[in-house]
Amino acid sequence: MTPEARLADLGLSLPEVVPPLAAYVPAVRTGNLVYTSGQVPMVEGELVGAGKVGADVTPEEAQGHARICALNAIAALKTQVGDLSKVVRIVKVVVFVASDPGFTGQPSVGNGASELLREVFGDKGVHARSAVGVAALPLNASVEVELIAEIS
Repeated sequence: MTPEARLADLGLSLPEVVPPLAAYVPAVRTGNLVYTSGQVPMVEGELVGAGKVGADVTPEEAQGHARICALNAIAALKTQVGDLSKVVRIVKVVVFVASDPGFTGQPSVGNGASELLREVFGDKGVHARSAVGVAALPLNASVEVELIAEIS
């Protein structure tokens, strides 16, 4: 089953790529790697997850936001490969979590992104990951996700 078919089975469709907020592009291909820029939880041009996790946003809500970020990253990835079946492997994912000072559950928030990537790409979606707490993210987003993918 192709990644696009898996997305359809999940009831998901790829959104329009979120336009850059500054001087960068959503994704860059170099050799057989694609690097995406950080993706925030935007749906139809609107930020759906704002605030600090552990204060304004629950960890469960933030997991959902990470899932949206990963879907946006897949959309950015597709702009560079055309066909998601060309993905050999999702190599690395970095999850930034705008965290209340006492919040230490960044890994569980990151699972929202990681689980979607596994659902869409199967074993090719299993990756290395960092989940990092930060003081603030662009637009006051709760989560930001970037990824590196190997392509054929």
